[in-house]
Parts: sequence; C-alpha cells; structure tokens
Amino acid sequence: MTFDVAVIGAGASGLCCAATLARHGASVAVFEAADRVGGRIRTGTTGAELGAQVVHGERNPLLALLGRAALPEEQAGSALQLTGGRLEPIERRRPWTAEEAITASPGPVTASVADWLAGHVPFAAARRAAAEWFRQNWAADPAELTQAGIAARCRAGAGAGVGRFTVAGGFSSLPERLAAGLDLRLNRPVRRIRWRPGRAELSVPGALGTAGTESARAVVVTVPPPVVTTGRLLIEGLPAGKTMAGQALALGDACCVVATLDRVAGENSVIFDADGNTGFTRSHAGSPDVLIVAKSGAASAVRAAVAGGSLPSLLAASLPWSSGAHVIATEAVDWGRDPWITGAFTFPRPGALWAPGRWARPVAGTLFFAGEATWTGGPPSVNGAMASGERAAGEVLAGWGACTQPRAEVTA
Repeated sequence: MTFDVAVIGAGASGLCCAATLARHGASVAVFEAADRVGGRIRTGTTGAELGAQVVHGERNPLLALLGRAALPEEQAGSALQLTGGRLEPIERRRPWTAEEAITASPGPVTASVADWLAGHVPFAAARRAAAEWFRQNWAADPAELTQAGIAARCRAGAGAGVGRFTVAGGFSSLPERLAAGLDLRLNRPVRRIRWRPGRAELSVPGALGTAGTESARAVVVTVPPPVVTTGRLLIEGLPAGKTMAGQALALGDACCVVATLDRVAGENSVIFDADGNTGFTRSHAGSPDVLIVAKSGAASAVRAAVAGGSLPSLLAASLPWSSGAHVIATEAVDWGRDPWITGAFTFPRPGALWAPGRWARPVAGTLFFAGEATWTGGPPSVNGAMASGERAAGEVLAGWGACTQPRAEVTA
C-alpha cells in the first residue's frame, strides 16, 4: 500500500506530526517498533512517571492542550541533597547556581562545563555536587557539555515561565490522546528505507518475521539519531553531512525504577544524590513506592543494583527510613539499553551546536526529520518534541505546495 507520508516513531513528535498531516488531508501511517505509543513518555503501573516527568512553565504551550488535566506539581515535604553520605536541605547547597552563572555569562562554543567548574568552583565537594547536578539534568558529564549550548537552551526555555505541572491520569494519556484516529502500526519496526525523490520504500518485518514493504511519497523520521547511525534503521543514500550530525547527537544514559518496599514513607521527599549513585529519588507519605530517576553514571549504578539485588542498600543512603526494608517489587525502564530509544535525550556537545539543525534538514523533499534531537528552543522536553513534529509536517505540506481543508484540531 502507498501512503502520502510514513511517520517512523510513535513518540510525541511522530504522533503530533502525523496528526497535523492527517488534519490537512494526507494519508499517514505511523510505524512503531514498540507495542505502545509514547516513546520516552511512559507512566508506570503505580502511576509514577518513568519517562517524561513534568511540564515546565506556566506559559508552556503544552498546557493549552492538556487543559484541566494539567495540575500544579505537589510540593515535596523535604528537598534534600546527599553529599558524602550526609543529608542536608538542598537550599543550603544550591547545586544549580553553576548552571545559573553559565547561563548568565557563557563561554566560547568550544568551552565545556567542566572547564567552567574547574575555573570557578574552588572547593572539591561543591564542584562534585555541581557536576552531578549537570549529569542528572542534562544526562551528560560536564566534559561533554558546552557552556554556550547550555546557556542558549536555558535562555530559550525561560520563555515557558516558571512552575512545574503534572498530568492527571499520567503523562501517557497525552500520546494516547494524540494517537486517536491515526493509522498506527505497533510492533512494526522499519528496518530499511530505500528512496528516490518523491518516493520511498520501507522494509517492515511483519508477523512471525515475515518480510513486508510499504511505500510513501515522503517519510518523517522521528527516532533518535543513534537508531539510524548504528544501522538499526538503515536509510540508504543518506548524505554524509546528515550522518555526521547524527553521530554528534548521541543520547545520555538513563534508567528509571519504581521500587515497592514492605513499608511506607512517612512524608513526601525528593533527594538529589550528589554522590552520584541514585540521581533523584522521590517518595510520598503513606506510599510504599519509591521512584528513582537516574542519568549518566548514576544510571549504571542503579542498573547494577537492580540486577545484583543491592537496591535496598542503595536506597538506604538517600532514604534512611527505608533502612532494613525489603524490596517486594520493581518496575524498571532502562532507556539506555532500549535499542530503539538509546537513552534519555540529546545534549549540547562542545563543537557540535550545528548538529540539531543539520539533522532536522529535509533531504530531496522526501526524507524529513523531527524529534527531540532537532529541538533547540529550550531544554529537552515533550513540548519541544511536539513542536518539531509540527515543523516537519509543515515542511512536508509546504513541499507539496497545497493541502486540503484542515480537519478538526486535537483537543484535550
């Protein structure tokens, strides 16, 4: 069967792109390797967010779509930092001040955040805590982060305003809503794209591994760049500049876990582990469930603890009330080990600020690219991914020169 557009990936970007194209009368099929929609949005069975966590900013355009489903985030009873095995109020340590200073006065595009920390933070403990703050908020070691890129993303993101919002019913309700009415092909990973201007053929394994081919006038690729650059999705004839951009857009490691203990928390709390073992840990009063969101090196530590049965001891350092508790169940999403995701999100590397724009550039009016990796209008976010999908849909329609009467908007 031939479609107007094949969209590869049913995350926020792909779904928003497909919905926009469908509203303008295009025939669209969305191909997704997983058995669900949402990509890096995933609400766990306990209701905890194992992917995208919150919506940032009271002016975030995503709030208009969510409507009454957007709720101000419940404030933590205790916001603490773990440093050298000791817990203290995070306001006393303020590990985010380095990011604020870099945003106010960034260095050259080739200068790394590690360079800034070495030159501006003389005390080793404070420097380690600030470095871990960057790892957990940007999913990368400071040596891999460019000062100029961090500053540009933070300044752009300031336009969304302040405040943090959760999604009633779980963040996964958003992609499910976006997917309504679309032609979704779940469990159908696209493995190869052969193309010429105005036509593409997609190799899509079917049931029981049978081979299948689908055709489209245009393809929108929304999967993370490493899926393409490692050949999991092979795009024949991809320009060398595009491949170079994709190689510069690797994702940082991440692992999220909900651990259900045999006792409940006495209060709401969120712990930032500056010692680098658990990232952020969150618990709620009266609940036995503890959420761990770990990136960069902490993701490896959490992954190993889950596999080796040492998660209780790892938790006890951040949550003293859990000392001696048994973990009776876990729900883990290992983003870094998922071959179709490959990590948390992309981040600005020294000397590679050109890469998102190059990766986003269409090829011969036939191959189009969207997704979080193409977004530079703020820190990595769901609204950024959706905006990239709308941008790619507009590029497809503009290339055709005309579109049919738009259909009704997707509403919350």
